[in-house]
Amino acid sequence: MSESEKTTPEAAARKPRRRRRKPRRRQSGWDLRQFKVPAVAGQWRFHDFDLPLPLMRAIHALGFKYCTPIQAQTLRHTLLGGDLVGKAQTGTGKTAAFLTSVLAYFLEEKAPDGQQSGAPRALIIAPTRELALQIEKDARGLARFTRFQVASVVGGMDYQQQREQLDKNVDILVATPGRLNDCQQKGELDLGQTEVLIMDETDRMLSMGFMPDVKRIVSNTPDREERQTFLFATTLNEDVVSLANEWTQEPAQVEVEATFESQANTHQRVYRVADADKPRLLVNLLEQESLERVMVFCNRRDLVRELVDELTRAGMDAAMLSGNVPQSERIATLEAFRGGKTRVLVATDVAGRGIHIDDVNHVINYTLPEDPEDYVHRIGRTPSADVQGVSISFAGEEDAFSLPEIERLIDDKLPCEQPPEGLL
Repeated sequence: MSESEKTTPEAAARKPRRRRRKPRRRQSGWDLRQFKVPAVAGQWRFHDFDLPLPLMRAIHALGFKYCTPIQAQTLRHTLLGGDLVGKAQTGTGKTAAFLTSVLAYFLEEKAPDGQQSGAPRALIIAPTRELALQIEKDARGLARFTRFQVASVVGGMDYQQQREQLDKNVDILVATPGRLNDCQQKGELDLGQTEVLIMDETDRMLSMGFMPDVKRIVSNTPDREERQTFLFATTLNEDVVSLANEWTQEPAQVEVEATFESQANTHQRVYRVADADKPRLLVNLLEQESLERVMVFCNRRDLVRELVDELTRAGMDAAMLSGNVPQSERIATLEAFRGGKTRVLVATDVAGRGIHIDDVNHVINYTLPEDPEDYVHRIGRTPSADVQGVSISFAGEEDAFSLPEIERLIDDKLPCEQPPEGLL
């Protein structure tokens, strides 16, 4: 970035905004004097962006103070009305970044006359049901002091119930590609009035084979010159860049590299173990070390089910999270784990990606991930404040080859050892 492109919070406050500004209305019983955040050199506050008061009130209620790097870089561009292509991992704060921009825009610009039911002003597309529902939850949190309506249409849930949401005016719609395409084909949706289009984890949608559905969806939104478009991905590979060139107009590009700060407060160890001995090692580890609030990651859905059955036979309270579990059951499973009612949650990376579960005490990599960045996402779920988390990986014959790539990515050597005596 050249010196002329660098922006400080103070300089940004002096820049003219493309969008029309309106006087701030005081929220009854609350004003910015109740939300004091001191300026810190090198850090952006949400105050630095002159956001509408209802949005600032929600940000205060959620406990946000300073922007994460992706939030600061994103808002500098999107609040001016431009398109954006962003590279950022799950957990960097990108969801709050694009939702803040959308809600600030909606609070300053009245909805067009004649907005119809089933015609969302903002459309957010995500690859998995869990991620879409998490985005919907975050959107409701940020919109809590507004009258904006947030809805979702995702596969694996009651279609009729979701269709009924579209009978009303919807400001923000979060969707997975397959179910959204079904709604379009049945005439339940009108995407011709979409003002903001957001695609999250675009590279994952490509790898999961959703792009034909996504392309049909985008073709039914206004031309790129008539909408604002944000495209996010964890990697900006050739296919993602090609889609960005097709769907965005002169976008700003922001990149936040994966950081591994969670390593500093996560004790990591690797046990060398034969694949056939992994089930016994897992059961003994959970029993003898009395581990609580544990997430176990596997690479395959069939293995997730086998492990849950194994743990259940051993008398442990375990639940599974994978793509073949009905959505209503998955939501109940997540809430039970978040609330401490379930001790062990066994999941695949696809099912677990994008899910916010704070302060998992232990992460066990029953199989090492094929994508090294998934290792970072996994261990990043352990505590990151004053309590040290623990990550334990089982390196068997089939997945030990993943270790060198993981170590290169995190720039650290993982300690490999035999399991302690008595665990096998």
